[in-house]
Amino acid sequence: MGLEMGMITIDCADPQGLARFWTAALNVEVAGDYGEFVMLAGPADGGPRLGLQRVPEPKEGKNRVHVDFGADDREAEVRRLIGLGATEIGRHAQPGLEWTVLEDPAGNVFCVSAKGAH
Repeated sequence: MGLEMGMITIDCADPQGLARFWTAALNVEVAGDYGEFVMLAGPADGGPRLGLQRVPEPKEGKNRVHVDFGADDREAEVRRLIGLGATEIGRHAQPGLEWTVLEDPAGNVFCVSAKGAH
C-alpha cells in the first residue's frame, strides 16, 4: 500500500473557461465535465491529471501549492503559454536551475523550467 499522485485540482470560478487554457497548454482533452468540476485527460507520457473545481470565493494572494512543468525549450514554451493567455510573473535562477513563474488566466501560479530540472 503506497501513496500515488492521481490528480492535481485547481480551484477556480469558471472551470470550463479555464479548461480551454489548460487543454491547449497541456495538449490534452477534457475527460469529463461535471458542471462544477472539469477533469482533463492525463498526459500522454503519464503523470497526474488536472482537475478544475468551481469554488465560490475569489482567489486571494499567492497559491500555497503550485505545479512545476518541464519543457524541452523553456523560452519557446513560455512564449507559447503567454500567447494562450498566461502572464509572466518572474524569472529565477539557482545554480543549475532556471525557471519562469507564470499565472494562468485565473491567476493561478505555475512554473516552467527545462525538462529534468524540476
